[in-house]
Formats: sequence, C-alpha cells, structure tokens
Amino acid sequence: MLPRPLHPFLATLIMTTAFADGPADNQVDAVRPVPPPGVSLEPAAQTQLEEKATALGQALDRLRNNPTLSPESRSALPDVEVFYKAVRDALDYDEFYQPEKEVPAALQLLEEGLTRAAALATGQIPWNQQTGLVVRGYRSRIDGSVQPYGLVIPETMDVSSPDRRRLDTWFHGRGEKLTELNFIRQRLKTPGEFAPKDAIVIHLYGRYCNANKFAGEVDLFEALDDVKSHYRIDENRMVVRGFSMGGAACWQFATHFAGMWAAAAPGAGFSETPEFLRSFQKETLDPTWYERKLWHWYDATDYALNLFNCPTVAYSGEIDRQKQAADIMAEALAREGMTLTHIIGPETGHRYHPEAKEEIDRQIDRLTARGRNPIPSTLKFVTFTLRYSRMRWIQLHGLEAHWERAQVDAEILDAQTIELKTTNISDLSIVMAPGLCPLDQTLAPTVIIDGQDLQPPGILTDRSWNPRFVKRNRRWEVADSNDPPGLFKRPGLQGPIDDAFMDRFMMVTPTGRPLNPVIASWTAREQQHAITHWRSQFRGRPRIKMDGEITLEDIRDHHLILWGDPSSNSLLRRITQALPIRWTREGVTTPERVYPADRFVPVLIYPNPLNPKRYIVINSGFTFREYDYLNNARQVAKLPDWAIIDFTSPLTSQHAGEVTQAGFFDERWQWKPNPQH
Repeated sequence: MLPRPLHPFLATLIMTTAFADGPADNQVDAVRPVPPPGVSLEPAAQTQLEEKATALGQALDRLRNNPTLSPESRSALPDVEVFYKAVRDALDYDEFYQPEKEVPAALQLLEEGLTRAAALATGQIPWNQQTGLVVRGYRSRIDGSVQPYGLVIPETMDVSSPDRRRLDTWFHGRGEKLTELNFIRQRLKTPGEFAPKDAIVIHLYGRYCNANKFAGEVDLFEALDDVKSHYRIDENRMVVRGFSMGGAACWQFATHFAGMWAAAAPGAGFSETPEFLRSFQKETLDPTWYERKLWHWYDATDYALNLFNCPTVAYSGEIDRQKQAADIMAEALAREGMTLTHIIGPETGHRYHPEAKEEIDRQIDRLTARGRNPIPSTLKFVTFTLRYSRMRWIQLHGLEAHWERAQVDAEILDAQTIELKTTNISDLSIVMAPGLCPLDQTLAPTVIIDGQDLQPPGILTDRSWNPRFVKRNRRWEVADSNDPPGLFKRPGLQGPIDDAFMDRFMMVTPTGRPLNPVIASWTAREQQHAITHWRSQFRGRPRIKMDGEITLEDIRDHHLILWGDPSSNSLLRRITQALPIRWTREGVTTPERVYPADRFVPVLIYPNPLNPKRYIVINSGFTFREYDYLNNARQVAKLPDWAIIDFTSPLTSQHAGEVTQAGFFDERWQWKPNPQH
C-alpha cells in the first residue's frame, strides 16, 4: 500500500500535534512519577477487596502447604497467584486509577483466583482445556515473582490435539497506568488488534512499561517456555508483532533474535535511541562516550542486517510522527543492500488503517504458511555483544572487542563444505541439532573460515553436528566444545552492569561496621532505591539476604548484588583482592589513580571470584533512573562495566552521584585504558 500525497492541512498537523511525552518531560529537575499515584478507594470498596484478597491469599497458602498436591497442580499455582498479586499490589502500592472500573474488575479477578484455587485443591486444572481468552502466569527465574500473560486460544482448537499450532506474540503499547490489574482486565475482555483464526496469540505483559527491555525482554522467553509446556507450538511458525511501544519491542526482537521467527510485523514505535529522542522528544542529547557505545545494546538500526534472516512487514500511519521508526530502519536496511516492506495507512495517525491491517494479515499469513527454515543455506549475522550470540546454526562464544560491530556471513556451499566470513569474532560454533544437518554424512566436511580450510570432526549418525573453532594469533583452528580455562567474556557473562538483572539475582545487605557513616548512608539509600524501583518498573521483589546468611547454593545459583563496602559486607571483603578495582580504608584504587575513600565509591560488574559462572555487582541496581522512565527510548543502560561515583555530589533524577570515571573491562575481564571523552 503506497502513501498518498499529503494534504497541506495534514502536513501542518504532523508539525503541530501534541504528544503525551514531549519537551515537558525533558526537565531533569521536574520529573513526574511513573507509575503515577493512584486515587483513594471508598472505605466499603477497600474493605471488600481486602477481605476477598485475604481469602484468596489463604487459599493459596493452603495449596502451597498441601503435601498431597500433585506436581502438575503445584506447577499451575502461578495461574492462580497472578490474580492475587494483581489486586494485592494495586492495594499495597496505591495503583487504583479508575475505581468505578477497576474495583469491579479486581473483584472479578479475585473470584476467578478463588475458583481456580478450589479446582486445584481437587486436582483439576480446567483452564488447560479452555479456549477463547485465557490468563495464565509463570514464576520468573529472575526474582521469583509471578508474571501474567494473556492468551487467545481459537474457539475451534482442540487443545489435546497433537497438531502443532502457529504462535503470534503481541507486545502492548505504552501505558503508565497498565498495572497487572489493568493488563489482566484487558486480557479477559478483548482478543486484541490481531487474532488469526488458526493461531494461538500470546499477549506479553513485559513487566510493565519498559518497552520489553532487560527483564521485560526475558519475560518473552519465560512466557514462551510456559506456553510450550501447555500447548503444542510449531517453532517454525512463530511471529512477533506489536504497535507503538510494542512496535519498538517488535523491532528489538525481530533484529536481535531474527533466527527465531517466521515473520515480524512492527507497527510505529521507535527503533533506536538518539534520533528518536531528537525528533520525537525534541531532546538535546549530550551522551558520554560509554553511553554511545551502550546504545549498541538496543538500537535495532545497528542490527538491521539480521532481518536478512527474518521476513519483516512494517506498518506506519502516514501522518504518525512515529513513522520515524520504520523510516530510519529503511535507511539502515538500505545500507545493508535490503529494502524494507513498509505498509502505510493513508492519512492515518497513530493507529492501524483498516485496509492496511488486512494487507498485513495477508502477508504474515503467507509467510507463516511457508514457515521458518531452521537451517537455511545462507545466513548473515551481526551483533555488538554476546548477549545476542546466536543466529540459526551459528553460535558465537567470543568477540575480539565488545561494542564494536561483529559479523558472520555463512553459506553451505555443497554437501561437504561450509564457508564463513567473519569480522571481530574469536570463537564460534556451528550448531545443527539432531536430524537437521544437511551435509553428506559419508563425506569429510570442510569449513572455510576467512580463507582458511579446516577439517572438523564429521557429522554424527543422528545428523547432528557441533564443531567449534577459535582464533589464535590471527589464525583459526578446530577446538573442542569446552570453553577455554580462565576468565573470558562469554554469552551471559559479558556485562555491563544491567546484564546481571536479566537472570537469577540476589541482593546482599551488609551487617558490619562501614568504612565511614557517609558511605553507609549512600549505599543504604541506593539499595532501597534499587528495591523500590525494581518493584515499580519491573514488577517484582528482589531476593534479599544478609551477608552472613549467604550459602554455597546462593553463590552457585545467583548473581550477587553486594551492597556496602569491604568493611561492612563480609562477602565483599572475601573477594575484594580478586577484583581489578581495589577498595580499602585508604581509598578506591584503579591502575590509573587512587580515589579517597571519604568521597568515592566503585560500582562494577565482574565474574564472581567464588563462582566465575555468575556475576557479582557492587552497589548498583539497574542503571537508568526516574528521568528515563518518561520515554521508553531513554530506558537503556547508563553505566558500563565499572564506574567511580562521587557520592558527595548531588543526587539527581539521572545519577546517584557524579560519575568521575567509567569504562569497560577487556575481553578477559581485565583492566584496560578507556577514553574519557
């Protein structure tokens, strides 16, 4: 669908339309709260909700403590708990905004929770067979919280059928009042923007209003795993879709995880940080050198080449300012030699045009009917971090330099030969699962990497193949499947600080005497800030233990967020000599200088010396703060692997203190000089 010429009035409208987040949200010293404060409930409504919530809480306790509850019923507890948490949190955190709608909805949610709890008590899970609109939940590995998601199950679907179904994922738009209560209320009322008749649709909550970044990103994969445990999903017919903030999420998942999807359909949204903030937010940007590098984490424009592996149908309204997202992606794709399919709703603002919706559906239906090819003969892969290390049958294990463009062009040339061309990569594998390797088992395979001919082990009789290759002294060689000994930045252990909050973590509170009371005050304040804002922005509660309570199992299973200093936190004291930055009573010492202890604290991420497969983080939660909540494009990592903070400087809505110096560790987690400008 081609855009029509703009009527002069519509062209003027583009320039003058007011948007919710604009220059008023560019004032660092005047930041409105997100989520906003709620309104008071009538005493009778408050009492009614409290009584029914208490009843559901007690029913859940009885189920948890019932030794005869079957494993299947126990695994279904999150499907009940999400109703309790949605109402309990709205009550506890002052998150009722429209009582005339939300109070009846809350009572409905509690009643549904009680009905499900009663069914579980008798060993029944009737919602496993339910069609239509279904709300479910899972328990997150990250923080142990229960998180909701909505499903649309076709009315004609036989849930017990062995047939595998197409799955469409939907990412919602920005909603600062989209509490769990309001999300579930929506998911019980409407199937949403798209509901293909032959597909299951999953609506992601995404842990509230973060554009499905960080823990919101992990939400998709945890919810998908839960869906696959209940329904038979065709992994070669999965689609990502979304609009507005959800369109931004769709761009992110389409480019960063392109090998997973049969198709992607982003609508509006944003696709990168700097140009969107300049054009949409009218914001003047002055990023540090490391913030510029960290834009490579989520800017979909940097990963545009990956859409070679994922058919994409973008949508914009002709007069929608958020058309900028698709336009800048089209420019990025053009630089890679590709042309974006971009459907435009004529004379349409920030919504879907009816005819455009029909065309999007036609194209996505055709693409999913064909399905994803898990072993294409040609693939292209670009990344800037090992957080995103997989594309179909290529798995990266090491980069030569993080936050610089790394690329693989891979091609199956014939029945025994594969050619790889690489840039900025030091360690990779070819990963072909059982039954999928297309090479001839009777021929000795050859892998050509950057012009070198290598002879890895042959294909196994189950038609699987997993050879690994490493680069040493600028030459590639065949390696075994194990990671090399010592510290290296590897997938899931590559930093920066925010990466620790994308997997199972625990906060460790100090109990000892601090180096000085000012440090103790600052670290206590920052720990409370991290706890409070994890709840408000990612809708969970961190696991917390005192330093003396940490067990070997905690060290084995968790990233540990250590608060305090080496004097007050006994765990930090145990490991401080193994860190590249030393912290003593005299000061904070880097290889370049010493910072006085009465003014400076380090924050950093590093492999835990007590368990190098897990991180430790010192004195930091996620690194974006209140100012950044006002626009989702700002919700990106603000600190690299380490920083030195002047805790005597003023606290702002962007920083916990002045960042005096900051930088990244090298690929072996060692100190390296970093530019200061």
